[in-house]
Amino acid sequence: MTRFHGTTILGVRKDGRVALGGDGQVSMGETVFKSHGSKVRTLKGGKVLAGFAGSVADALTLYEKFEEKLDRYPGNLPRASVELAKDWRSDRVLRRLEALLVVADLEHSFLLSGTGELIEPDDGIVAIGSGGNFALAAARALLPIPGQAARDITQRSLEIAADICVFTNRNITILELPNDGKR
Repeated sequence: MTRFHGTTILGVRKDGRVALGGDGQVSMGETVFKSHGSKVRTLKGGKVLAGFAGSVADALTLYEKFEEKLDRYPGNLPRASVELAKDWRSDRVLRRLEALLVVADLEHSFLLSGTGELIEPDDGIVAIGSGGNFALAAARALLPIPGQAARDITQRSLEIAADICVFTNRNITILELPNDGKR
């Protein structure tokens, strides 16, 4: 699978909640251009969370294409994800996009790639980007600890990734479903 430098995105689901977070570092090569970027967003009126790793312009194109799929298959994240993955793999222009997506709603979390990958993790944890494996390992270690909410696990795991990966920083943005103001 392609490995993108410059970001870490982590999704965690626990106890009926899902948190999706990302660091803020935007870099090209070995140069940091921005430290407070936002790589996670809500879609469909706050019902779907999405995060990207890779080229920003490519990710924005993918967000737009994914929203079109969500409009075509309302309330059906799995179907919208499958359709985007099919288009992404078969369309000559989309195939050249250099990004990975993580999308989640209250029932499903998926990793999507231009090589046709569409993965729903068994444990409810999905991570991408240069620090993704570090955040994934930390989240898996924290998940079984009682009293740890999805948001807290996401925060701590991204901090751990930032301590290890030079392409990840501690300017973390976390979005959560349900978005009811509860922690």
